[in-house]
Amino acid sequence: MSVLSGKKVLLGISGGIAAFKTAALVRLFIKAGAEVKVVMTPASKDFITPLTLSTLSKNPVYSSFTDEENENEVWNNHVDLGLWADLMIIAPATANTLSKMATGNADNFLIATYLSAKCPVYFAPAMDLDMYQHGSTKKSIDTLVGYSNHFIPATSGELASGLVGEGRMAEPEDIVAFIEKDVQDKLPLKNKKILITAGPTYEAMDPVRFIGNHSSGKMGFELAKVAANLGAQVILVSGPTKETVAHGLITVIAVVSAEEMYQACHQHYADSDIAICAAAVADYKPAEVADQKIKKKGDNMVIQLEKTKDILASLGEQKKHQFLVGFALETNNELENAKSKLKRKNLDLIVLNSLQDKGAGFGKATNKVTLINNKEQIEAFELKSKTEVAQDIFNTILKAHA
Repeated sequence: MSVLSGKKVLLGISGGIAAFKTAALVRLFIKAGAEVKVVMTPASKDFITPLTLSTLSKNPVYSSFTDEENENEVWNNHVDLGLWADLMIIAPATANTLSKMATGNADNFLIATYLSAKCPVYFAPAMDLDMYQHGSTKKSIDTLVGYSNHFIPATSGELASGLVGEGRMAEPEDIVAFIEKDVQDKLPLKNKKILITAGPTYEAMDPVRFIGNHSSGKMGFELAKVAANLGAQVILVSGPTKETVAHGLITVIAVVSAEEMYQACHQHYADSDIAICAAAVADYKPAEVADQKIKKKGDNMVIQLEKTKDILASLGEQKKHQFLVGFALETNNELENAKSKLKRKNLDLIVLNSLQDKGAGFGKATNKVTLINNKEQIEAFELKSKTEVAQDIFNTILKAHA
């Protein structure tokens, strides 16, 4: 999964021959999971049609403050559009557009939108060799970089004039890769390793039966996605679940039993920066596991149980530099039980949720949590999707772990 997944990308296109490449650029952003809106200068429509770009982006294309064919059309709000974007890329950026950006000459809708943007802005110049080398162009580029815009240099090659040299707009694949790397490098958990557990454990009675619980694993998987999108290298140790994830920064280790989860966690804990135990680990397991299916005999069956290893407590005992987070699913005396678990297991943060809360608990798409830190500071949240809950948890971790 790209770091651009879920991002709102505003693509500005000015009037150069390289504008024909923006069709591919839109498709690459869409493929990366971004939502794309396009703003064109009037001149750029001579090189690629708004229809092509609106079809690819599945959004209207903007090129003027009003619809030129309908004088009663509502004004297009460049301020709202600039504030909508998570990032803006102007490609191709012609010498004319670079000059207007640098001087604030807002005589078209694209420049007005650029001046309204509060997000990171990238620009990829495209023009002929002599224009690219001209002092005024270099001054415009230096000015824009000084305004904290991100410069994607032009490349060398054959130009529209027939000359060979610098001035070609970077290829769409290279533009997307440049932006992805830039975004990745600024993520708050870059170069951090996070260990997360998810799902239930199944404790075998015989080859066909087990003791387990109703945990779906969704909360742990959502935490893993948020962590990866923040730049972390994630080790996700998961019990049996239907949940799946595809992200280059997430490694899934599938386990079945509490013992397998214990071993996997301790294999990766020492070099982890943060560990979040969201799995619903069985507290007990059969003392003996039958080699063959247990046959039905009589009206009752007694199974001797023994405790499983307490993964969270063992991690708390070995904690050095790690920020350790546990979960507490309670049915009564919720706060008292959660605070007790926080202290007993040497946690930095505990996530409390109650089966008494409607919409919370196992198998639900939503959750309602209360976060308690090791200073016993309490923050309660309303019922939210588990994706939003995962984000709330990491917002708290980032504040504490900074």
